[in-house]
Amino acid sequence: MKRVLLKSVYDAFDYCMEHYYPYGLEEMAERKDTYSVISIQDTHTKGFGFRFTESEKCIGALTLYFDDIERPVDGAVLFSEEMAHEIIDFINDKKEADTLLVHCYGGQSRSRAVAAFAVKMLGGDNTGYFETGNPNSYVYELLLRTWEHEQN
Repeated sequence: MKRVLLKSVYDAFDYCMEHYYPYGLEEMAERKDTYSVISIQDTHTKGFGFRFTESEKCIGALTLYFDDIERPVDGAVLFSEEMAHEIIDFINDKKEADTLLVHCYGGQSRSRAVAAFAVKMLGGDNTGYFETGNPNSYVYELLLRTWEHEQN
């Protein structure tokens, strides 16, 4: 992966649509890169009403349902170690994609934590994610612990 993009759900949809072109007019596509998507959706609404799927340019999509919380809350879903494994495996399996697109509703907490982790896992500098926003610390720390445990 050459880059990790952090987006809101609206901006993630726009990014994907920039790869679209009418039949026979491939040159009209604004973007030509391949990408994979980690889509983080809310549980209280049972998601956003759509899911990203594979296509010519989207070579993988992982959809996870958990809420933006850092400790158990009645009626909400806390990020789990199983979800952390799914993210780690997905990143490893989709490294041939040019771009990893990560989104949640606002692109500020859950997805920021996942994107920061992905950059670190891929060997990059993720400090900007912490300087310009507030990643969900529980999600980030659980991803780090799970990844470190897998490496040992």
